[in-house]
Amino acid sequence: MTRPFANALELLRAARLRPTRQRLALARLLFEKGDRHVAAEELHGEALAAQIPVSLATVYNTLHQFVGAGLLREVVINPGRSYFDTNVSDHHHFFYEDSGLLRDIPGDSIAVSNVPPPPEGGSIRRVDVIVRVEKAPQKGRA
Repeated sequence: MTRPFANALELLRAARLRPTRQRLALARLLFEKGDRHVAAEELHGEALAAQIPVSLATVYNTLHQFVGAGLLREVVINPGRSYFDTNVSDHHHFFYEDSGLLRDIPGDSIAVSNVPPPPEGGSIRRVDVIVRVEKAPQKGRA
């Protein structure tokens, strides 16, 4: 029988993050549901529903610590609107503007060419593509 926090504990230790109670609880919520895209406010609501006493500021701080440790990717849609992606592999996204839904696009499905060289002293780490999708018009309407 495994302990309820065993997977989250191993994940945090492997990332060299101290496994505080709040980090463990948020890691379980994030990573035990498979690959997903979650906003900080959504994760905060899930935590409160699971009776995990945590502030929204702590959720944001923890998410950014997880990004820094390579456990999550932050997908910035607009200034002030970010999602956190548990899938850290090379991939891109469809963003449905009407619903706010993000869907993965396999990394090899998009070819990016003519990327300019980075400024002196810099190096390109990753190229993120977000394809913005409008709601399809309903039949019979122009």
